[in-house]
Amino acid sequence: MKTCFSIQDDFPLLKRRIGGHPLVYLDNAATSLKPQVVVDSLVDFYSNYGVNIHRGIYTIAEETTLLYEQARTIVADFIGACHEEIIFTKGATESINLVASTWAFDAIKPGDQIVVTTMEHHANFVPWQQVADRTGSVLKVIPINPDGTLALNKFEEIVGTKTKMVAVCHVSNLLGVHNDISTIIKLAHKAGAKVLIDAAQSAPHQKIDVCHLDCDFLVFSGHKLMGPTGVGVLYAKKELLECMRPYQYGGGMILKVNVDRSTWQGLPQKFEAGTPPIASAIGLGVAIQYFKKKLNFDDLKIHEASLCKRLIDGLATIKNVTIYGPTDQLQENGHIVSFTIRGLHPHDVAAYCDRFGICIRAGLQCAHPLTEFLAMGPTVRVSTFAYNTQNEIEYLLTVLEQMTKDMESVDAFEDRLHNHMSV
Repeated sequence: MKTCFSIQDDFPLLKRRIGGHPLVYLDNAATSLKPQVVVDSLVDFYSNYGVNIHRGIYTIAEETTLLYEQARTIVADFIGACHEEIIFTKGATESINLVASTWAFDAIKPGDQIVVTTMEHHANFVPWQQVADRTGSVLKVIPINPDGTLALNKFEEIVGTKTKMVAVCHVSNLLGVHNDISTIIKLAHKAGAKVLIDAAQSAPHQKIDVCHLDCDFLVFSGHKLMGPTGVGVLYAKKELLECMRPYQYGGGMILKVNVDRSTWQGLPQKFEAGTPPIASAIGLGVAIQYFKKKLNFDDLKIHEASLCKRLIDGLATIKNVTIYGPTDQLQENGHIVSFTIRGLHPHDVAAYCDRFGICIRAGLQCAHPLTEFLAMGPTVRVSTFAYNTQNEIEYLLTVLEQMTKDMESVDAFEDRLHNHMSV
């Protein structure tokens, strides 16, 4: 079960067996598995460092601070940013809320507009909904086309001089759609709006250069990038960060406190009050280093697309399956496939697969506006990454096909029983 990267042995969780079956992990859009080097980095941190940063002048504290700031530099280099433009948070969700609670509440006034899309994850929808409610601004939503792609032709109709923020996902966590964010950013800037990119589903799968994109804000999570949980990244242009008020107040971000007023540290400490996720940030740096050593984005794109193609082709041969999203795009550049099987609740599909050691996601995928727009309800979601294999996809397809046959047998039995009782 080799991948083109041959890295499965690096991931300790893949050695587990579920119900006697090898683990097949296909829920990477929710979180990725962690390589042993990342696990080891957490053990090393708590065994040999484990103290606070930016405070102590003793050796271990200075060593820990250096490791933490080195991790920030690794993250900055990974997306083409400057060191002081990287803010560590507890996740992509907090990163978006930071922007909504600081920049937005100062910059957005009654009558202004915030623009999102129908396909946003709740983390990039609800905060802007709340900003609109509290500021008296208007939330506008860009719809999608019948095939699941974003209706870019509606963009210029909706985005205008009153638009202050455009918040859009790079890749949909439900449909796997890749949005043309370069065009979106250019159109938004032409209208005078700022742009926030939710890169939670793209940063682990394609090269991002924030300077080339010219986005104002960009967020992603560490745990989807083979890093630890509890750490996320906010990138923002330096000139914006310098003008924004702090998100939280307390130790670490203070320059001077007087009885009547306080002043703040410079970037990036201004936005990292209290004790930050030190171990997790260092672990994220290790994960990115592992990624750069073992993987490359061009080969990863080809590998994941080939898995999506085989899955889509296989699902098309199974009775009563409906696949959502632009399948042609997913077979060329995708890592997510969502579908339903008529007559089976997605939770039942996921539970059945779990009996065979297969981990897939089932539900509304934190995308209620999108599921309501498409009138599609809950779905089954399969999401791949570098350590997944063609054999695993074949195994999943075999299990799904067997499930549909089992369902047909049960239906036939119930029909016979019904007919017998009616006699």
